[in-house]
Amino acid sequence: MALGIEDLAVGHWTDPVGLTGCTVVVPPPGNVAAAAVRGGGPGTRETDLLQPQAHVEGVSAVLLTGGSAFGLAAAQGVVAWCEQRGLGYGRFGRPIPIVPAAVLFDLAVGDWEARPGPAEGEAACLAASTAEGPLGNVGAGMGATVGKSAGPEHMTKGGLGWAVVEAGPVTVGALAAVNAGGDVLNEDGTVLAGARVPGGARTALRELLTAPTAAADGEVRSEPVPPGGSTTLGVVATNATLTKVEVHRVAVQAHDGMARAILPVHTSFDGDTVFALATQRVPAAMDLVAFLAEEALAAAIRAGVRAASPVAGIPAASGAGGE
Repeated sequence: MALGIEDLAVGHWTDPVGLTGCTVVVPPPGNVAAAAVRGGGPGTRETDLLQPQAHVEGVSAVLLTGGSAFGLAAAQGVVAWCEQRGLGYGRFGRPIPIVPAAVLFDLAVGDWEARPGPAEGEAACLAASTAEGPLGNVGAGMGATVGKSAGPEHMTKGGLGWAVVEAGPVTVGALAAVNAGGDVLNEDGTVLAGARVPGGARTALRELLTAPTAAADGEVRSEPVPPGGSTTLGVVATNATLTKVEVHRVAVQAHDGMARAILPVHTSFDGDTVFALATQRVPAAMDLVAFLAEEALAAAIRAGVRAASPVAGIPAASGAGGE
C-alpha cells in the first residue's frame, strides 16, 4: 500500500534531462485534509481552503511539484484528471476538484525552461498506484538539492522519500520532497547530507547573516541577502478518524519532524509546507497520530536523501550512480 494507507495512491512524472518533476497523492473519497505552512517563502495553491475554519473538509488530490511558481500550472492537469473521474466537491452539482499544491525551486539545477505543466500533472495522476513507490531522483525530488545555505557550489543532491510508522491499528505514512537550504541530519544528529563546507549549512548561514555588506555609496549596511530557492514539501497520511481541526494539528506538529531532520529549517527563504490527510478508518487519539507524523516525516526526509543519486555534477550522500 502506498504510504501504508489503504486506497491511497501516489504517482510521479519525472524529467531526468530537465531535472524536474511532480508528484501527486490521491486519497480515497471521504478524507479530511489540512495544511500548515512554516517557511517564509512558500509557493502554494488552495492552502487557505485547508485551514480549520474553512468549509471544505476533503481534497481530490495533493500535488508536490518542481518548477517554482511556474510548476503550479501542473495542478490544472490534476484537476482535469480528477474531473474526468468525478472526484471533487459536489455541493453545486457536478464535482469541482479540490487540488492543493506546493512548489519547490529546482530551475537552476537543470533546464530553467523545464517546468511541470498541465500535461505533466495529468501524467503523474495516470501513473498513480497504491503500490509502494520509488525513492530518490523521482517526481518532485528529481531536481531537489540540500545544503544551499552555503551557495550552489557546495550543495548536495536531495530527493523524494517516504516512510511508514505504525502503532497498533494506527498507521501514518509520510512523503517528502527534500530541497532544503539546511543540512539533513541522521538520527543521531550528525550530518547526512548538506552544505559541503566546514560547519555545514548552519555555520554558513550564520556567517552570511552576520557579515556586513557594502552599499553602492560605500556605506556599510548589515543587510545580507540569504540564498533563496529552499523548500521541503511533505504529505502525511493516516488511517485515523480525525476532525479537520485535529488534522490541522497533525500538519502543524509534523513540522517538528522536519525540524528533527533538517538544520536550519523554516527560515524566511524556505517554502516549507506540510499537507495532512486522514482517511477516517480507525479511531485514534490525535496526539498519537501527531507524534507518529513527526517520526514518519523525519524518516521520509532521510530516506529521500539516502536514495538520491548525483546529477549535473552535484554529489549525493550515497555517492552512487549519477553523471
